[in-house]
Amino acid sequence: MATKRRGHLLKKTGLLVALSAGAIFAGFPVLWMASSSFKSNTEIFAYPPKLITEHFSFDAYIAILTDPTKVRFFINSYVVAICVTLLTLLVALLAAYAFSRFEFRFKKPLSMLIVSVQAVPPITLLIPFFGLMVVLGLYNTYLGLILTYMVFTLPYAIIMMTGYFNTLPKELDEAARVDGASSMGALWRILVPISVPGIVSVGIYTFMISWNEFLFALTLTRTPDMRTVPIGIQLLMGQNSYEWNQMMAMSILGCIPVLVLFLFFQRFFIGGMTAGAVKN
Repeated sequence: MATKRRGHLLKKTGLLVALSAGAIFAGFPVLWMASSSFKSNTEIFAYPPKLITEHFSFDAYIAILTDPTKVRFFINSYVVAICVTLLTLLVALLAAYAFSRFEFRFKKPLSMLIVSVQAVPPITLLIPFFGLMVVLGLYNTYLGLILTYMVFTLPYAIIMMTGYFNTLPKELDEAARVDGASSMGALWRILVPISVPGIVSVGIYTFMISWNEFLFALTLTRTPDMRTVPIGIQLLMGQNSYEWNQMMAMSILGCIPVLVLFLFFQRFFIGGMTAGAVKN
């Protein structure tokens, strides 16, 4: 009995050590980035390197938050990411409800098409999207970025929400219809309220994709007043010098929205991802 207890304790200790090592490995770059944001450019490259600075300063953050151009980067990212998230959720809920609850022509081909879009490397669509946005007059606009991002966020959202709706018994819809509710009424009054974990997980994922996207934001925008945070960080790389401390500070500020979302909705996020992955 004592040997079994000792083996269990060793296994538990080994797991704890492995998890701690993984957390340190994953968290140290973020810690170093945060530390560098409070240093001067000279101190960042001091040797030997120091994690804790002797000349703690908010100069990099002040330089960013008092510069209207840099603040505009954050405003643009918020506008685009929030709009993409809300529109993606709206369309995904309607599409997932149809795929989960109804039989219609071309249902399987459409499902295959949605899945196949996920397999297309986004970089292969860069030039076609650029030409399309120029022709439609959407180049360097919010609408152009929002529609482009939705092409990449919608397939995943539809797949995940369809999987989540498939875990909910159809008797819920039937009971709502018996009470006089329409199909849309059953969706918004019954299914949506009990699908909050799935909606939250899809929403966080969509927001992260939109917030962090770099390639299309760089290609489909031209003027500083339309650039997003990832482009703003890249623009701090000058021809002759890099503003490393400001780059680190902007990166930290850029991490905050996603971190806050995940911390507040972690329980829903994990539950939604697990349920959405189930195939009935």
